[in-house]
Amino acid sequence: MSAPPRRRAAAAGFTLLEVLIALVVIALGLLGFAMLQTLSVRYAQSANLRTQATNLAYDLLDQARANRSYAAQYTAITAGSFGGVTGSDCSRPVAVVTPAASMARWRCQVRATLGGGANADVVLAGPQMTVTIRWSDARGAVGEVGANSNGSVSIGTRL
Repeated sequence: MSAPPRRRAAAAGFTLLEVLIALVVIALGLLGFAMLQTLSVRYAQSANLRTQATNLAYDLLDQARANRSYAAQYTAITAGSFGGVTGSDCSRPVAVVTPAASMARWRCQVRATLGGGANADVVLAGPQMTVTIRWSDARGAVGEVGANSNGSVSIGTRL
C-alpha cells in the first residue's frame, strides 16, 4: 500500500506583494490628506485677510458717517496716498482728532493688517461713499501672485 498523497498546507497570512500594495494605498491617502490640509490653511488665511479688509472698510465708512460734514476730505485716500506708510506705528492722536489724523491712522492700519503693498481708494458720489481696498493675496492665488494687488474688497454706503 502506498502512502496517501500529502495535502498542501493552505497559505496563511499576507504575501509581500499584498503588503506593498496596502502601503502604497495608505501613502496615497495620507498624501491627499496632507494636500487637503495645506489648501485649508491657505484658504483660511485668504478669508482672514478678506475679513480684515472688510472690517477696515466699514471702520472708515463709520468715521465718515460720524462726521458727515468732513466726508469729502476722505476722498484724499487714494492708492498714491499710501507712499511712505509703513504700518509700524498706528497710535491714535492724543489731542484733537482731525479727519487728516484719522486718515493717516487708517492708512497705517491698512498696511499693518494687510501688508506693505496694500492700498485703498475712497470715492464720494453725492451721498454714496465707496471704499475699495486692495492687497497682495499670494496665498489665495487670486489673479497674479507677487507684489500685485490681487485681493480686493469694495464696500459702499449712503451717508
